[in-house]
Amino acid sequence: MKFWPAPFREETTRNWIERAMASYSSNGFGRWALILKDTGAQIGDVGMMRTPVNEKEEVDLGYIVHADHWHKGYATEAASAVLKYGIDKGLPRIVANMAHDHLASQRVAERLGMIKELEFTNSRNRNIVHYLYSWNTPVLKS
Repeated sequence: MKFWPAPFREETTRNWIERAMASYSSNGFGRWALILKDTGAQIGDVGMMRTPVNEKEEVDLGYIVHADHWHKGYATEAASAVLKYGIDKGLPRIVANMAHDHLASQRVAERLGMIKELEFTNSRNRNIVHYLYSWNTPVLKS
């Protein structure tokens, strides 16, 4: 939870899960558990949520991996699959936002082919500077 305002309490966790489950029904996507195939252990979560980012509703791609599993490629592999899922679903724009000092998250977004679009002060996360990366579906002209 290093890059979050504070660790989740039980009520916050419950609300977060309920919001993700509602997203499955209304959007056809949400956040999913990130599970290691060989052990079945949950090591984080990954997915997309419609949420306000920099005061604009966006489809936000998120990837959270427990620190003891960092630098093993799990975030890139999982986020790539979710991004492809969003593209296949016809989403015209998908973003990822992260704290300015979260270099590993920035590298994941860049590996996915996302472009750094802007910097903004995130009122939802301690009013610190965040970066917004985006992926936009190419428009084909006939």
